Formats: sequence, C-alpha cells, structure tokens
Amino acid sequence: MRVGILISGFGSNMIKLIESCEKENTKASINIVISNNPNAKGLEYAKSKGIRAHSIDHRLFNDRKKFDEAVNEILTNNNIDFICNAGFMRIHGEDFVKNWFNKHLNIHPSLLPSFKGLNTHQRAIDQGVKFSGCTVHMVRSGVDEGPIISQAITSVNSDDNTKLLSERILNLEHRIYPLCLQLFAEDLVSINQDKVIYTKKALEMLSEFKL
Repeated sequence: MRVGILISGFGSNMIKLIESCEKENTKASINIVISNNPNAKGLEYAKSKGIRAHSIDHRLFNDRKKFDEAVNEILTNNNIDFICNAGFMRIHGEDFVKNWFNKHLNIHPSLLPSFKGLNTHQRAIDQGVKFSGCTVHMVRSGVDEGPIISQAITSVNSDDNTKLLSERILNLEHRIYPLCLQLFAEDLVSINQDKVIYTKKALEMLSEFKL
C-alpha cells in the first residue's frame, strides 16, 4: 500500500509512521510527503529518508478547492493508495474527502467527540475532565469527524498543564497511529456505512489501547 502523508510542521507522527513502515509494517510504504507550509521541517526529514517531499503553499490559492486539487494531483500522479494526516492544519473540501473516502486517516489529540478543533489540552484541563487522550479516525467533511478506528487514554492530573498533558498524549499518538495504519495495510479493518468492522487479529492488536 503506497501511502502519502500530509503535514504542516515538524511532523513527529509522520516520523513514527515512516519508522514503522521501515521496521514493522512491510505491507505499507511512505512514498510521498506533502506540506501546505513550504518551511515545514518535516519536509527535510522526508527527503533525508529518500521520500519525495512537496510543498504546496495554500496562501497562493484563492480558494480551498483549487488547493485541494493541487494536492490531489500530486497524490494521484504518485499512485498513492492511502493518506495519513500528521499535523496537517488545513480543512479538506467535500470533493477531496470524496476522492479519498475511507482511504484517509487523521489523528486528533483528544477523545473524540470531545474537544474537536484546536487547543484541546487546555480545554480539557479547563473543563476538569479526568481523562483525555487521542483518536485515530477516518476523514470526513466535518472538522474532526468520521468513524473512529481507535483511541488511547491517559489521566488528566490535578497538577497538569498543557505541556505535561500534551507530552503524554503525543507519546500515545506515536504508538497508536502506526498501528492503525498497519490495520489498513493488512486489510484487518473495513468500513461499512461508517461502521468499523474489525477482524479478530485487529482487536488483539488494539487490545492494549482498549478503553
């Protein structure tokens, strides 16, 4: 399975996906990295690993659709089968979502459907929740919506600040995201009318993250 990764910055989840495909996930390969930010440091890392890296500055486009079309063209020209967002800070238009329906993953630093959007860690602390975490889900047109593939959880402690909480959750992201990509590469999960169907092996692989 040929995978494309979309980033906007450093891309620590991108690095973990690349490492996983190199070491463990032999049925998936990262073949291209695309960023809407020409200065994204993750582009240099991708190049250092011999992966094609492209920047498409969204500020040069008058509307979202034209930007999406440019991204889609590069993905298509490189025969990409599947996409992973890794800190990609742009909202996809409906046409792009349809083009990659059920072939497009995102990871979000909260236990969706709680705390969609930005500033998730501070909002979790401010709300006084006892637990937070991260969610891997299929991409849909709505912000941070779509069928949930898996979630990982951590406690929110009374002395937590955004830095401490974000570090713990990022560690969980680095573990769960490569695993979810592996599930798709090995055909261990499928989506039927937005319902996620797991094989027995998939459930075993995800058991450490069971809420």
